[in-house]
Amino acid sequence: MENPDITDPGLPVVDIEIFEKTRATMGAGFIKIITYFGEDGGKAVAEIEAAQREGNAARMVMPAHTMKSEARQFGAMTLGDLTERIETGARRCVEHQEAPDELLVLVAALKPLFRRTMEVLERETNPLVRRRGEIRSAAGNQSFGRI
Repeated sequence: MENPDITDPGLPVVDIEIFEKTRATMGAGFIKIITYFGEDGGKAVAEIEAAQREGNAARMVMPAHTMKSEARQFGAMTLGDLTERIETGARRCVEHQEAPDELLVLVAALKPLFRRTMEVLERETNPLVRRRGEIRSAAGNQSFGRI
């Protein structure tokens, strides 16, 4: 699916197969790493938003690139796709020496999607919470407990 509507509340934000594979690979450190992702991701979102306000496309590239890679590692494919679009657009703006005005809609969607993703990741790693996450199978046609 190319350029999905990232504002669609029905759009799954985490791929269960990637999430579970990463959890198994990381073992006991998984929850701590999710916490770091939340902290670092919050900083990256703030940095991207500040760069957007300043019209500084070059300042968007690295935090978007980092968030893209880290999000995909946890199966947060929707967030990874959004940050890839921001990164690619910011790189294009730098190459053409343009302000990143065209990225405003994407940047505005970043914080709500990041929060939604973190809610799902935290819920799925909390053994006391009933599993209601917005998670999909790799086939993409099964959703697990959409909110």
